[in-house]
Amino acid sequence: MFSVAQIAQFLDAVVDGDASLNIVKLAPLDSAGAGQITFCAQAKFLEQLKKSEACAVLVTKEQSQFVKNTAIIVDNPYLAFAKISEWFDWRPPLVKGIAKNTSIARTAQVSPSAQICSGVVIGENTTIAEHCYIGANTVIADNCSIASGTRIEANVSIYDNVHMGQRCIVHSSAVIGADGFGFAKTTQGWQKIYQLGGVQVGSDVEIGAGTTVDRGAIADTIIGDGVKLDNQVQIAHNVHLGDHTAIAGCSAIAGSTRIGENCTIAGLSGVTGHLEITANTHVTAMSLVSRSIKEAGVYSSGTGIEKHQSWKRNVVRFRALDALVKRVKSLENEMQKLSSKG
Repeated sequence: MFSVAQIAQFLDAVVDGDASLNIVKLAPLDSAGAGQITFCAQAKFLEQLKKSEACAVLVTKEQSQFVKNTAIIVDNPYLAFAKISEWFDWRPPLVKGIAKNTSIARTAQVSPSAQICSGVVIGENTTIAEHCYIGANTVIADNCSIASGTRIEANVSIYDNVHMGQRCIVHSSAVIGADGFGFAKTTQGWQKIYQLGGVQVGSDVEIGAGTTVDRGAIADTIIGDGVKLDNQVQIAHNVHLGDHTAIAGCSAIAGSTRIGENCTIAGLSGVTGHLEITANTHVTAMSLVSRSIKEAGVYSSGTGIEKHQSWKRNVVRFRALDALVKRVKSLENEMQKLSSKG
């Protein structure tokens, strides 16, 4: 439980109302009530704000006149909400120590302040730093390092030679360091290319549930500081993700692609291999990136949704586009000839 005054002091905010009120929970704008705090992020939610019974609301100065009870005035309500959300996290505090039914190699080093849960396996020469949390049934193989304050949830698989920075979060069923998709074609089939690199993960990285980050073929796969990967994202071998890039769910980045800093890749997008995407590039949902992007901006591919019959007609027209372009060029050439004769 926190008072409005405590929240306002932490956010360097101004209170318009009763600063002594106690807050026990975050809640949505349209359903928040007594003892609950919410926020209004955009003008389109103004009608909800006017009706909200929330104990306190994070708002801009312009929005504060519409708050029924107590307003906490900030420059960016959504960012303010993000900052205090940690105070209400459902995760219990760390309970330092190692559960009985774990398997920890003799050469592994585990900080006394870490929490190692039931069923965890930690391999040879692996280091778990202070204040780490390793969830139940997680496997961390040989020659790995997990830096301080990192939280790895249950049932995560981390292969050999993976190194993670500080304050990372890895959600359940993520796999880090599996073999990349490397095969050479032969007359009899496929020759496996053994993946000899590792994975380097920076600090303050979050890796979603079911996401996979493949190890490098020779050099390491690199995930920069502050990178955020949603659930079910595929990062292939030797990919390099720049600091603070975010990739949304079900997107896939093919091998040896380099994505710069502060990029966003929206959900269900695909990026083919051996490309370079410059910093501050934003790719919208369900896009296919098949060439390098050298100029920052917003990029899209594909078509927006439309009625099925219209979509079918347009597909047919798209197939005829090449022939149409050739006809137009032919007509242009004929027009030029006629013009030159005149």
